[in-house]
Amino acid sequence: MALNVHQLHIFYTVAERGSFSAAAQTLHMTQPAVTMQVQALEERFGTKLLNRTTKRLELTEAGLRLLPQARKAVELMRDTDLMMVQYIEELKGRLQFAASLTIGEYVLPRLIGPFLRKFPDISVDMKVMNTTEIIDAVAHQGLDFGIIEAPCDVPGFDAQPVMDDELLLIAPANHPFASRDQVTLEEAIREPMVLREKGSGTRQIMGDELQRHGVTENELRVVSEFGSTGAVKSAVEAGLGLSLLSVWTIKHELALGLLKPVSIAGVNFRRQFFSVRLQSSLLPMPAVALLNELRELSHE
Repeated sequence: MALNVHQLHIFYTVAERGSFSAAAQTLHMTQPAVTMQVQALEERFGTKLLNRTTKRLELTEAGLRLLPQARKAVELMRDTDLMMVQYIEELKGRLQFAASLTIGEYVLPRLIGPFLRKFPDISVDMKVMNTTEIIDAVAHQGLDFGIIEAPCDVPGFDAQPVMDDELLLIAPANHPFASRDQVTLEEAIREPMVLREKGSGTRQIMGDELQRHGVTENELRVVSEFGSTGAVKSAVEAGLGLSLLSVWTIKHELALGLLKPVSIAGVNFRRQFFSVRLQSSLLPMPAVALLNELRELSHE
């Protein structure tokens, strides 16, 4: 009997998710169907792969040996998808995914248009959520993937860089900094600051980089915090303070001359956006195509 790659994928999903029920939800299968496929794989090899206890599943010695090979098979299928999408012009289907606030409101609307013109038979359903909500939605609500603003180290998830980004110090057009291309870190932290809320990807990147330079957030003159980038920009324009925002979010204001970006000498707020998916899932071809297109468009 030939080895069934689909059964390997199911076994890998069960092992990664830790239960037949969780694997069934991930694979959009019934739990009995998942159990039957794993049993068929065990019959093929003539050995138990999983010990089923009342509390949890445990891999047998045979299962532990098979798991890395199953992982390679799943990865090979993903790589094959990525290769073949370059040759398939007529992709169809509904693509469901989520993006964090900055990406969903300011980045993707500019980039999805060219993708949909290239693949007119694909429809996009994008939800805007915070990172925690995205992880939950991908794990439990059937979304294909998410795009977030920081690396993801959640067990069972795979994160891959998909786009580059940079935070810039921004000042209103009438601020003394607006006539300068660069300021020192000491000058910057003396200014009143208007920031995104704690827990946002933007705030995390800012805090991590400042800490690398020996500056804690307690040393900043934070006069206001807002839960949206639009509110932060409006506050900066009104002269409430300076801020650090993604270069993607301020293109319109820069073009109108409402805001001025200023670099901070020796400080680099570059980061990457990441696509996240369950390790045990296979992305549909439209998702592979979109992520590949975003990588290309964002570097043009």
